[in-house]
Amino acid sequence: MRLPVGEPVAAAPGLAGGHRLWTAVDMERLVERLEKAVERLETVCQGPGMCGDGSSKGVAQYVQAFDALLAGPVAEYIKISKEVGGDVQKHAEMVHVGLMSERALLVTASQHQQPAENAFSSLLKPISEQIQVVQNFREKNRGSKLFNHLSAVSESIPALGWVAMAPKPGPYVKEMTDAAMFYTNRILKEYKDVDKKQVDWVKAYLSIWTELQAYIKEYHTTGLTWSKTGPVATEGAKSPSAPPAGAAPPPPGPPPPPAPAPTSSSTDDSASRSALFAQINRGEGITSGLRHVSDDMKTHKNPALKNQGGPVRSGPKPFTAPKPACNANPSQKTSPKAPALLELEGKKWRVENQENATNLVISDTELKQVAYVFKCTNSTLQIKGKINSITLDNCKKLGLVFDDVVGIVEIINSRDVKVQVMGKVPTISINKTDGCHVYLSKNSLDCEIVSAKSSEMNVLIPTEGGDFTEFPVPEQFKTVWNGQKLVTTVTEIAG
Repeated sequence: MRLPVGEPVAAAPGLAGGHRLWTAVDMERLVERLEKAVERLETVCQGPGMCGDGSSKGVAQYVQAFDALLAGPVAEYIKISKEVGGDVQKHAEMVHVGLMSERALLVTASQHQQPAENAFSSLLKPISEQIQVVQNFREKNRGSKLFNHLSAVSESIPALGWVAMAPKPGPYVKEMTDAAMFYTNRILKEYKDVDKKQVDWVKAYLSIWTELQAYIKEYHTTGLTWSKTGPVATEGAKSPSAPPAGAAPPPPGPPPPPAPAPTSSSTDDSASRSALFAQINRGEGITSGLRHVSDDMKTHKNPALKNQGGPVRSGPKPFTAPKPACNANPSQKTSPKAPALLELEGKKWRVENQENATNLVISDTELKQVAYVFKCTNSTLQIKGKINSITLDNCKKLGLVFDDVVGIVEIINSRDVKVQVMGKVPTISINKTDGCHVYLSKNSLDCEIVSAKSSEMNVLIPTEGGDFTEFPVPEQFKTVWNGQKLVTTVTEIAG
């Protein structure tokens, strides 16, 4: 609306003094200000549940709370990841996509009643697929300089699956967060006095899961909260996934697609696991669908049933393995086998994907070098000289013999490994490993052995006769309250 420019307009009595004349220019400015104010009000009212009837027709309160999480810790994490750049930035964009998929599920839950298990599994697929994308990115970039960052995210991203973890989704998120802290502590140790931006990145990332735990405790204590009204959610239920204005900005581009072979199988596995968890968590209600069998239907109490004609059902057929379909499409059966590596990349020795290799030797070593041994099976590796640190990751039946390490020897996600120290090593860390034998030398008896979430660990101490005496590392503990603090002691198992 515009007033015609021309004669002055008299102000209405009682307004702004009552007798001042308003010019056409004054009225133009006033109208422009009013139009801008109306535009701002309309913009605000378009947000979910912000004004008028929007509060009842908009997004539920717990979705708005999730949007606040996106606008706070998530936005800070995305911002710092962009400043770090490289693989960390790409990884953050994938994490953001997963969080947006979770928001879409929350919106669906706020508008629909809880569906059956199979339909719920279908609704979980976008989240499961994105979790796999994030983890695949770490596996494809093991040579990255920021591998600890990628590992911290990859180990904790399954926390997005809390929506299927009734009745205790909060503790599940905490467990995933603890898995990330093994790598975030390494980042803090490396960059604490070197690069503050890396320290801020750790704080921003961990705050996402801390805030998520608080969010779950307030809105979804025993599991995902579904609407009591509305239609039952189905696989085709679609909800807007974009948060209102002020939330975290969308990523600049889509993440790279996952590898074709592993994604399909892992997605189905994740969906199946989610459906299984949901069914198990029904508790006693899981038997509600079983039909009652009366006495007259039991053959041992009604012999007449045995004499009836027709085929006799003797139970299900035994399981038979399906015929391999490799002739139809070999590419869908398994992913391509990763090449075996034993090479020096900068200051890092990479030993990867070795199988049945019994004569692996690294001899040309320097003090500043590190060794990273990944996914080696039925192999033996000898590292000569003095080296900074050694990491065994996801190895099975591996034998490691080394001379001297000035830092730490780490054994992660491995099984049935044997480590022998010929010289000295200050610390050996064993994490998420089942079956680990550590042979110490006489010069390394003061070595500290730190273990977590591991089993079947043994330390072998040399004797005067040249043999070894085996000592098991405790796995069972007793914790009591002494009136002031918790006191934990090793539990001696009699047997």
